[in-house]
Amino acid sequence: MTAPCRTPRTLRHLTLPMVLHFIIRGRVQGVGFRWFVHREAAELGLRGWVRNNDAGEVEVLAAGSPEQLAALRTELHKGSRGSRVDAVIEHELIESEAENLEAFQIQGAW
Repeated sequence: MTAPCRTPRTLRHLTLPMVLHFIIRGRVQGVGFRWFVHREAAELGLRGWVRNNDAGEVEVLAAGSPEQLAALRTELHKGSRGSRVDAVIEHELIESEAENLEAFQIQGAW
């Protein structure tokens, strides 16, 4: 009798989407930062959203491959023209958080 075939954790990790929640602090409201994030995330093929919060920060929830998310992280640190990024705080969420995410969108933009 042979043992059941199991996918090594490292291979499973590469095929499952990662989900990251970012909080960006600095001068990031009123400078087109959400539109900047939307463009970058959409070009990368990420799912999720970006929104302003009441503390004057911008929040991002994004799901995709580790490579896609690393590219977004780099852009978040750079920021949009006219913005000033003081800090990018990042939390990894469980994969199930991505189940209901759709194409990347701006929340509260209208």
